[in-house]
Amino acid sequence: MACPHLACIAALIKSVHPEWSPAAIKSAIMTTASQLGRNGHAIIDERELPADVFAIGSGHVNPPKAHEPGLVFDIQPDDYIPYLCGLGYTPKHIQLIVKKKVNCSKTIPEAQLNYPSFVISLKKGDSKTYTRTVTNVGVANSTYTIGDVSVPPGVSINVEGLYGSQPQELSFTGMHQKLTFKVTFTRSHKDKGKGPHGQGHMTWMSGKYTVRTPFSFMFE
Repeated sequence: MACPHLACIAALIKSVHPEWSPAAIKSAIMTTASQLGRNGHAIIDERELPADVFAIGSGHVNPPKAHEPGLVFDIQPDDYIPYLCGLGYTPKHIQLIVKKKVNCSKTIPEAQLNYPSFVISLKKGDSKTYTRTVTNVGVANSTYTIGDVSVPPGVSINVEGLYGSQPQELSFTGMHQKLTFKVTFTRSHKDKGKGPHGQGHMTWMSGKYTVRTPFSFMFE
């Protein structure tokens, strides 16, 4: 049921922003989605319990907000090559997809792809750091600050600038400007046993814009 609706919404966004890549359109849809139903309460699943990330993903699409998301996590076609290499595909396999000669001298872990969400696997005592680059598609001169942050008990999160500075804010001076930040997820070595999965999120906020990045955790 969602596929035709999202296809039409993606087409509408493309008509307004013809220069946007498929990844930018997907980012706009995901980061502006709502986690609340029409009654203003959390979306529920078939058990009438709050739906988790596996049931609703980023949330319920909001076309007016997706049309103007503020920031997007963009991905260019060549960015997928080190990603596919990291997944274990050989250059020969990848060449069948991209239709050009490639090598796997550079690889990235799955969670490093510039996607508008994170899927993180953590053992006790693990600490993993990934980067994300956001592109300003909202207001030329704008400043985004970190809004609410949510992670499971026993997990901590730290957000830094690319060179180790604490980015209490992302300050843009022009349209289509890109800024990069690092996110480190750490699981305490004292963390007690829990279920195999967890979830969370973080947001960047500026005026009318709220850019939400969901987290999905796998605990080993």
